[in-house]
Amino acid sequence: MASNPHFGSVHDGDHPAREDEWAKMRTKYLKPKAERAASSACGVHHQALISSNVERTISFYQDLLEFPLTELFENRDYKGSTHFFFDVGNGNALAFFDFPGLGLGDYAEVLGGHHHLAISVPPDSWTRLKGRLEDAGVDTFLVGDTSLYFAGPDGERLELISDPLGEMYGNAVL
Repeated sequence: MASNPHFGSVHDGDHPAREDEWAKMRTKYLKPKAERAASSACGVHHQALISSNVERTISFYQDLLEFPLTELFENRDYKGSTHFFFDVGNGNALAFFDFPGLGLGDYAEVLGGHHHLAISVPPDSWTRLKGRLEDAGVDTFLVGDTSLYFAGPDGERLELISDPLGEMYGNAVL
């Protein structure tokens, strides 16, 4: 049983047998690919997270993870708040806000909230970034040989996955 302070144990909590439940849901909701309607969406414009320190966040995402900073400006919804963006490939952005003066608490996982953000990277980049994270002293948690979990500078849960977009562990998910 593996564990990690940011992700818990692989087998913690109650684990009832749910195979029959999942089979019923697949039968009820999952249509064969040829019968699925096209999505009404174009893609994820950006995922927005909260930063407690703009420069530390830029250093982590741009300098360590190699996601280029693409824009930085004042948040239109909160005077004095910074809104900044990183390129995570394929026309997708990871955005952050800082909210000075709000006294926000530490990261907490809640129902309906952010569990983790999985970002696909090619296998050679995955290996390089894994080494960079380890060299920087970032705690990492490996699942299988494709998923590397770790926490960002504010405790946000992240995954680098070496599977291509639309695949997970050799299975098509799109």
